[in-house]
Amino acid sequence: MEAGASALGFMLADSRRKIEPHSIVNILSALPSARPSAVGVVVNESPGAIDEIVRLSGIDIVQLSGDESPEILGEIKYPVWKALRFPAGTTLEAASRIVESWLSPQRPVAAILIDAAVPGRYGGSGHKANWELATHLARKYPVILAGGLSPENVAEAIGTVRPLGVDVSSGVEVHGSKDAVRIQDFVDASREAFAQTG
Repeated sequence: MEAGASALGFMLADSRRKIEPHSIVNILSALPSARPSAVGVVVNESPGAIDEIVRLSGIDIVQLSGDESPEILGEIKYPVWKALRFPAGTTLEAASRIVESWLSPQRPVAAILIDAAVPGRYGGSGHKANWELATHLARKYPVILAGGLSPENVAEAIGTVRPLGVDVSSGVEVHGSKDAVRIQDFVDASREAFAQTG
């Protein structure tokens, strides 16, 4: 939080980064009331399980990162981000149809997170997303760019794609653990790049 991030992500799905809901609530309760938004990443959970996760953890935003369908939005009463991964060769038309299915007027997601498409992985792979496709989508939709971002390339990513925001995990790790210096460098580079893109 000290680095100036606008959101804090917590992995609630099976992963080496997984954290239990009770640990999240302990972390959040120790932060100032004006803390960044807490985003909980879930994969293929039922609406009932998501309700329980939010109740126990105190997260503000649910990030759906699995194979969920847009119909689930009618059963979730919290702000939602949806992670999408487009395999190589996905056309802009096909990608747009998928994005728009999550932006129905009745219950649209707050943002679409575009991640790298890696078979068998639901994020955190360190691979780059398709920046060209993301650039076109970001012109029309609320896109958060993820996938292979780091302090070294995030400014280029923001300048190229012009997303609503950026997401990082493995790109600020050293030997598998989050590194405070790399986090600060990432946030600083991101803020500067967003300021330049206006």
